[in-house]
Amino acid sequence: MNIKTLGALKASEYKSQSIKDELRNNLIQKIKNKETTFEGVHGYENTVIPELERAILSRHNINLLGLRGQAKTRLARLMLNLLDEYIPYVEGSEINDDPLQPISRFAIELIKEKGDDTPIAWLHRSERFAEKLATPDVTVADIIGDVDPIKAANLKLSYADDRVIHYGMIPRANRCIFVINELPDLQARIQVALFNILQEGDIQIRGFKLRLPLDIQFLFTANPEDYTNRGSIVTPLKDRIGSQILTHYPINIETARQITQQEAKLVESQKSTVTVPDLARDLLEQIVFEARDSEYIDAKSGVSARLSITALENLLSTAERRALIAGDEKTTVRLSDFVGVIPSITGKVELVYEGEQEGAALVAFNLIGEAVKTLFVEYFPEIEKLKKQDEDGEYDDIVSWFFNQKEGFELLDDAKDKDYQNLLNVISPLDDLLGKHQPNLAVEDSYFVKEFVLWALVEFKQLSKHRFTEGLQFKDPYGGFISGI
Repeated sequence: MNIKTLGALKASEYKSQSIKDELRNNLIQKIKNKETTFEGVHGYENTVIPELERAILSRHNINLLGLRGQAKTRLARLMLNLLDEYIPYVEGSEINDDPLQPISRFAIELIKEKGDDTPIAWLHRSERFAEKLATPDVTVADIIGDVDPIKAANLKLSYADDRVIHYGMIPRANRCIFVINELPDLQARIQVALFNILQEGDIQIRGFKLRLPLDIQFLFTANPEDYTNRGSIVTPLKDRIGSQILTHYPINIETARQITQQEAKLVESQKSTVTVPDLARDLLEQIVFEARDSEYIDAKSGVSARLSITALENLLSTAERRALIAGDEKTTVRLSDFVGVIPSITGKVELVYEGEQEGAALVAFNLIGEAVKTLFVEYFPEIEKLKKQDEDGEYDDIVSWFFNQKEGFELLDDAKDKDYQNLLNVISPLDDLLGKHQPNLAVEDSYFVKEFVLWALVEFKQLSKHRFTEGLQFKDPYGGFISGI
């Protein structure tokens, strides 16, 4: 950093290395030191990250292929941590010329003129990352370069002079990591313009054939859906990308919870005001797993991890708003609060035709029910649809309690915590069930679990549930009919 001239750089015994060698050497050091290579990425420890590390060791350009919300861009940005903190470049160079291996006309002529007095500047690793989202309006001039008539006029140069060239994003990213997101969306003719840069290292601009051996680590991201819906990666370009790595969604709830907790942007006052039971966090993630398996949702489009992140934010906001209306200083998430996460679901799933017929809101509401049904058997005995006539079931007392209620049982969305708890305490068979199967449950979590049991009984057709403007009503599905007779 204290070195300001080419002569001082030579005296320091600094050795140039390509960015791919730089990444490789720093990765080797991290692996030897047992350091985490990609901090904050969960669920890829035994799948994606080893493949990514192998690609870096192989000095490959990389394509990350996966559905939306699979941390592709995050992985690309984390590669910055494998770069040296600072590298020297010729001061004033548009393309970060290496002082010991200059490639631009500007740097070569400057060094020829000033020799060891050539001024040197230092580039921090944070400035060595360039990113471009592939959109249909991207041109060759944007990413490669073009002739600049204003520069030609100001410098009084003819168009035959290569100094009239204005470099695009890729030459300006020399000695940097360059990421093109959603590569299939890049027009085929623009993809063709990348061929020589990837393989031979030269660029062609408006008739100028410049032999610029650019030193770039390319990293592309792509969505398999794009291959069919919007575009594709042309075959010769795929052939020039060294490694294609498949990303994936979390494979279990524990990993999904870890990601959601890390990424959700929660206000400190929300954290102190709203308690979220573990079962509620698991249920939130299970909704996403149910969405990925739902027949109403397009699996090819994927269900982003952002769904559970925004759903957690909405869940806490729903409970917070309820507490503010009721005047409660603190509150615990209720299962009925999950109605507040529906807007997080409807905007993040692509419905198939049958799903469109059902309606996005209904599909989202049903996903909550499916998640309840899936998790229920991990906490309580399975609800049998058919049993012998003289055999008592675990849930008979609860169902009988509802059978004897003429008006049904209502849980209001904005009820005060005390009123909500008193309502659930009235259903005494619920206390017996929790005491038998969840004896160590914390008191503040027990009310969520009680409501969880009611929702599960609905899903297993033991009770019925009706959504009305102010809340939910639970009834015995046959009691009302029989009393009417």
